[in-house]
Amino acid sequence: MAKRLTEKQKKDIIQGFESGNSIDFLSKEYKCTKLTIIRNLKKNLGESKYKDLINKKSSQRKIDFQEIEFNNSLNKQFDDQVTDKDSRKLNKSEAYENGSDFLSLDSFFEIAPVDYEIENTSRQELSSVPISEINFPEVVYMIVDKKIELEVKLLKDFPEWEFLPNDDLNRKTIEIYFDLNLAKRSCGKDQKVIKVPNTDVFRIAAPILTSRGISRIVCAENLIAL
Repeated sequence: MAKRLTEKQKKDIIQGFESGNSIDFLSKEYKCTKLTIIRNLKKNLGESKYKDLINKKSSQRKIDFQEIEFNNSLNKQFDDQVTDKDSRKLNKSEAYENGSDFLSLDSFFEIAPVDYEIENTSRQELSSVPISEINFPEVVYMIVDKKIELEVKLLKDFPEWEFLPNDDLNRKTIEIYFDLNLAKRSCGKDQKVIKVPNTDVFRIAAPILTSRGISRIVCAENLIAL
């Protein structure tokens, strides 16, 4: 059961997230699951703003990591340069001792620019929860198009699950909502929200969904395996 947060905690979580704190940090700070943090952020910020902040954080992490790699490369090349200079100094000393009148001048050292892409996507294995172990609420909501066709997405379209392996990210999914207001905020102009009063329909329809290549149900609480 997800921890129920107070209204003050919810406001503090939103402010912390907008200030740059990660979901992992907020989860540990408020002693609740990451999914609880994600659910409250999406509910209060809205789907669009939440995704914008997630993408901004991912871009910033990539830039920071590139700077670290560049600095490490720069330090290594600097150390190599110092070692080379020490070696040349030793050779000069030997030349003086041997009476040589000719000493070569130090050459300029050029640092090659860092022009390669660095992938900084943190991923880990995560087992989905089987649908047989899920206790659905009495009513859930879904987003469909005007022809009542299910909106099918790939798991990689959900920023909160981007840490999963590539094989999982390419799975087809459908999304359900436990909160009507959150579903409405995520609904596009050419879509509409429908009510699912009998959630047993997901267990009944699981074989049909899997036959169409849909193997996961995404919700605020869990990633459900059909």
